[in-house]
Amino acid sequence: MSESRLHKSYLNARVNVFFYLVTLFISFFSRKIFLEKLGADFVGLTGTMGNLLSFLNLAELGIGASIGYVLYKPIFEKNREKIREIISVLGYLYRNVGLLILGGGLLLACFLPFIFSNTGIHFGVIYFAYFAFLTSTLIGYFINYRQTLLGADQRNYVVTVYFQTGNIVKIFLQMVLVCYVGSFYLWIAVELFFGILYCFILNWKINQVYPWLKCSVGEGRRKYADNRIIIIKARQMFVHRIAGMGRSQLLPFLVYAFTSLKLVAYYGNYILLLTKLNQFVDNFLGSTGAGVGNLIAEGDRRRIHQVFWELSALRFFIASFLTFALYHLMSPFVTVWLGAEYVLPQTVVIVILSNFFVSQFRGTNDQFIFGYGLFHDTWAPIATLVITVMVALVGGWLWGLPGVLLGDVASSVTIISIWKPYLLYKEGFCTSVWAYWRNIGIYMLLFALSWALADGVLWLFPLFDPCSGYGGWLLYALYSSIVFLTVFLPLFYLFSEGMRVFVCRMWGLVLRKLRW
Repeated sequence: MSESRLHKSYLNARVNVFFYLVTLFISFFSRKIFLEKLGADFVGLTGTMGNLLSFLNLAELGIGASIGYVLYKPIFEKNREKIREIISVLGYLYRNVGLLILGGGLLLACFLPFIFSNTGIHFGVIYFAYFAFLTSTLIGYFINYRQTLLGADQRNYVVTVYFQTGNIVKIFLQMVLVCYVGSFYLWIAVELFFGILYCFILNWKINQVYPWLKCSVGEGRRKYADNRIIIIKARQMFVHRIAGMGRSQLLPFLVYAFTSLKLVAYYGNYILLLTKLNQFVDNFLGSTGAGVGNLIAEGDRRRIHQVFWELSALRFFIASFLTFALYHLMSPFVTVWLGAEYVLPQTVVIVILSNFFVSQFRGTNDQFIFGYGLFHDTWAPIATLVITVMVALVGGWLWGLPGVLLGDVASSVTIISIWKPYLLYKEGFCTSVWAYWRNIGIYMLLFALSWALADGVLWLFPLFDPCSGYGGWLLYALYSSIVFLTVFLPLFYLFSEGMRVFVCRMWGLVLRKLRW
């Protein structure tokens, strides 16, 4: 990536990771206070309403994602007129989506007395909370739609800074108010007030960054016919999203169907840890997505392929290290955190981490597929869902929990790990995919060799007991990580050209920062 793209990716990553850690830290304290002062029923009410409104958001049909792809080229060409046109079309489409969500929201409001019949919370509070959350959702469609340009232009850190800063101030204010007042209505009013305040501040900042971005719904209606590619891509993306949601929502039910509620809870503890780790890595590496789109719009195939292997090498390195670390540390952490009775069998851990490894490594392929707009393989997400369910049903009947989880692994290996790289190389890079498999084969051999050597050292020199307490776990985590990285890092640097180029690029960025 060019210096500008690299700098913006670095800035996005730094801001995302910082606010992720801050909000993660605050969430532990705020949730405890809200549960104690407002009660579990109210906290559960707000969470349930969030889930209900997320289903209404399916009406968005992937329009926002398809707009990002359409914007990459005019942003690279600095074609302000085309950018204005696309954002105006987005405003027109989002107005219609907003009206659809408003209608669905009003219809859903009629059923709130049935949905929350046994909560013990006054219906005035329920309706006030519901319409406050619905209003905050609609603001994004009617007013905040221009923020899509910030993301496509690698300036998502602007959105993150303003939104997360406002979110942190809001949470602190809510904590103070519930401690001294304890009013449901006041908590909800603060939630709504900050949603409206964020809207004004964000649009003020957008006007500062893009003073020329004067959009109108009327222009979007007139230009809609010239930009039907947005709807085409949105429909394709919608299939991917629906199938992905079905996959994620069905798996917990299948886990319960073939196991027990106790195992579901044990499995949930592991997934909670992996989810938080996934979010952290995505905040760090996901910041390069818009830069990839900008690079593809530039059209330099040699440079595109070079950056692909830089990011692939980095993703593989991080996925390998985290998988090794989690294999050795996750069950001991659960032992220290909750007790030995909450530890899952190691066969289940292996299946979970197999899927985790694929989900981490696939990120680069997904970014480049998105950059090229290769969403037309709508059969692939459907096949992924079918494979997941069929293998989970058979595996659950034969082996229980590990068999159910094999469904995710089977679809990840067949569709995500085999088909998606083929699609990217065939229709994106327009070259043979065999070079990809050769490099991945080398990477896997290096990973397996490093794992075996590191395990040998840990077996010969067991210096710390990870189950002896938090102190012992931390010492073992540090020790095992250093052993693995001491073996894997030099091997990977030696045999991975993408890693060498990436390290040199980052070293150059550090030197420039030091000179400043």
